[in-house]
Formats: sequence, structure tokens, C-alpha cells
Amino acid sequence: MTVYSSTVKRFGAIEIGGTKTLVAAAESVDDLADHRRIPTTTPDETLEEVIGELESAGVDAVGVASFGPVELRPGHPRYGYITSTPKPDWSDTPVVQIFVERLGVPVGFDVDVNGAALGEGRWGAAAGMDDFAYITVGTGIGGGVVVAGSPVHGAPHPEVGHVVVRRHPDDDYPGSCPFHGDCLEGLAAGPAVEARFGRPGNELSGSEIEQAVELVTFYLAQGFRNLVYAVAPARLVVGGGISKMHGFHETVRGSLTAELAGYPYEEAHLAPEFVVPPDLGDMSGLAGALILAERQSV
Repeated sequence: MTVYSSTVKRFGAIEIGGTKTLVAAAESVDDLADHRRIPTTTPDETLEEVIGELESAGVDAVGVASFGPVELRPGHPRYGYITSTPKPDWSDTPVVQIFVERLGVPVGFDVDVNGAALGEGRWGAAAGMDDFAYITVGTGIGGGVVVAGSPVHGAPHPEVGHVVVRRHPDDDYPGSCPFHGDCLEGLAAGPAVEARFGRPGNELSGSEIEQAVELVTFYLAQGFRNLVYAVAPARLVVGGGISKMHGFHETVRGSLTAELAGYPYEEAHLAPEFVVPPDLGDMSGLAGALILAERQSV
């Protein structure tokens, strides 16, 4: 399955995550399986390895899907920057400028969840849909909202993980968000699970998994309700490490149904295919980066 049909080109696809960075030189989505994984350490170390990988491969354009917050307004003096991130050393990193100067090719840029949404919208669980959302629940919580076929940008992009949620009556955990404490991300992301249970979600077993999933989805269903009412998506694609816990998607569907409480009554909201895992798995963001690169080459 080629990405660019007239003249075959080689694209650099990059997903910069909080703990790992994926990079591939590809002519089609099928090439992404042959990617390299690089630990996300400092900007200098991480981006130097990525640039070295793409310099040796030779690319015509680059797409970058990055953790955020990022500046996406083209006319803004800090366009292409990672801005006020809590990740040490990465605030005020001029990502686009670095790649343009070093590689000398056009660079497409977006936040990682928008990249993942683009990938799932072309090849994955939302293929053929114009209005949907991709949400990741892992180290943090983020969401890429697609309306009329395009990711929503603003000033600079939606922050789905930082909405206000009401507390579970049996939960006294103060929250892990360094900015808001007990926002959705602070109560339902990976660090919150680890703080409550003493180890990461992927190391839980037995009844602990059930307890963690029930608590996390209690909060997520509130965030998803906000999305349903604010942007009316036709589908919610939910990925990330926490979403891989046993029973997650089934439980969050039930919790969301309870949150919606029959308003508006839409049969689509009750269907199993309304809240689904990503078809591309952990490759959604890298696939979206390939699309961002492709768009720069036209």
C-alpha cells in the first residue's frame, strides 16, 4: 500500500514520546514495521540520533508527531516548538527548526495524539470517518479530535486530559498532575495508577486489575462524556498502556453509557464499535507522522 501514488518518495516519520521516540524512513505504511526505537532522553541526544538515522536513509520530507504541549500556529514566533512540558529539559525545544536546518527538507508537525488520529483515520479503527477522536491513556492522557476530516487546532490544540472531573466517592488520591493535581490525567493516567497500587498497571494482577480498571474508567467516562457533548464524534478510539489492561474497553463503554444517562438517546453510543482500541496498536502515531510528511511533499 503506497502512500504517495504519482512519484514514489521516501519520508521520515518520527513520533517523539515521553519515554521513547520512534523513527522510520518509509515509502509506504508497510515500511513502518522496520522502525528504530530510541530512548527519549535529552533533546540533544534524542534528536541527534533521529537525524543520524534519517541522514543515512535520505528523505524528501519529514513528519513529526510529538508529545506536547506544542505550538501549532504557523504564524506564531514559536511555531514548531515543544513549549511548557513537565518533561525535564524539553521545554522550549524548537523541533521543526532543528530538523529543517539539519536535514534541509520540509517538515510537517503536530501533537502526537493528532498524529495518531490521522493514522487511525486513514488505515485504522476510524478509517472512512470524518468526525472521531483518538484518546491515549498512558503516562499522560491526551486526545486528538478530528472534525470534518482534520485534527482540531486552536491556541494551540485541545488538552483532553486536563478537563475537570468529579471524584469517585472512595478515592482520596490527591492527583499526579503537576499543574492541576486532580484533573482527568492526574486521577486516571499511569502515574496515578502506580501511586495508588505501588506498581505500574502492567504489573497488576487479579482483583487489583479489576479495581484499577473500574476506578480509571469512572474518570475516563466523564472525559468521554465531555467529548460526546462538545464535538459529537462518531467513534472514540482509545489506546495507550492503561487501555491494554484486561477488561478496559468493555468497562469504559459501560461507564460511558451510565454517564450519558440516555441523553441524547443515540443507538450509536450504545454500540460496541463506539469505543474501540486502535487497529494500528502502538504504530498509530508513527503512521500519522508519515501522513504529515506526505502532506509536505505535495
